[in-house]
Amino acid sequence: MMQALILGASGGIGAAMAARLEGQGVAVTGLSRSRDGLDLTQGDTVADHAARLAGHSFDLIVNTTGALVIDGRQPEKSMDAVDADAMAAQFALNATGVALVIRHFGPLLARDRRAVLASLSARVGSIGDNDLGGWVAYRAAKAAQNQIIRTASIECRRRNRQSILVALHPGTVATSLSAKYASRHPTITPDHSAEALLAVIDRLTPEDSGSFWDWKGARVPW
Repeated sequence: MMQALILGASGGIGAAMAARLEGQGVAVTGLSRSRDGLDLTQGDTVADHAARLAGHSFDLIVNTTGALVIDGRQPEKSMDAVDADAMAAQFALNATGVALVIRHFGPLLARDRRAVLASLSARVGSIGDNDLGGWVAYRAAKAAQNQIIRTASIECRRRNRQSILVALHPGTVATSLSAKYASRHPTITPDHSAEALLAVIDRLTPEDSGSFWDWKGARVPW
């Protein structure tokens, strides 16, 4: 039976993805901060949860954890609003946290068959697709996450040439993360996003490892 691990399984996209996979007969393990105490900004909790899953061989690991607003700090409209603490908080969750996920949960990926580790990034983390400016800390943290995934994909290929590590843009999803900004963009439901992302994941090949895709199946420029 296929095994999947969803990090952030109590959130909108994570819960929807877990439900869809279970409906397909996949054995799903879900972890989240609210239910299980998994906090990507606290390395010991990441290491502890991974250690408890030792012996598992996951075909799919998806990190759906992330935040646009942390501790009430809204995205900056310009460089004049850059704050060191706010930027550090963004990197701790959206970049360093992803590196810790790969470090501790990555070894739980199957090594004898196709295995995928995907992490939700954001189109605004694309350097090549940035024509508006603003949102400095969030953009930079997501861009750093993309580089982390790209780098890790090279190492993982040495352990399993069928491994696939990717960054995914889930669309503008109607969740609490995007609620304040959703009126500016067409939104999709968490279930629609989960369905689309799983379809993208299903089509990926090892040659796609280290790349960045949106929920419609289009490649996003770095």
